[in-house]
Amino acid sequence: MIATICRKAHFNAAHRLHNPKWSDEKNRAVFGKCNSPNYHGHNFDLEVRIRGEVNPDTGFVMDLAVLGKVIKDEIESRFDHKNLNEDCPEFEGILPSTEYFVKIIYDILKPKLDSGQKLHITLFETQKNAAEYGDW
Repeated sequence: MIATICRKAHFNAAHRLHNPKWSDEKNRAVFGKCNSPNYHGHNFDLEVRIRGEVNPDTGFVMDLAVLGKVIKDEIESRFDHKNLNEDCPEFEGILPSTEYFVKIIYDILKPKLDSGQKLHITLFETQKNAAEYGDW
């Protein structure tokens, strides 16, 4: 039997969208408020979905408590209350957009899963804006 589980998390982080190859005027035109030289923050909501075979001995795709600990240790502790531009080497050389951020989270979590398990990440930057990335 194949099933999908979901675990949610929440953390806060700041960033600035600024392309150093562009003029200040072009950055302001493209990124608007997100280009503030003083950065700006978001209350990120994260949804981690894992699809895989249900273990007949446990009834689990994966123990949700274990998944919660992995998310806390690998994602929340790494990014919560951080400046993505300044504090997080994962963003060196790339814009800290939500699209890149969701892929970074995927790349951190995917090696923690069992072989054959599929991973899908949804990262909400605001209540209205989100990015998704995953195996399916």
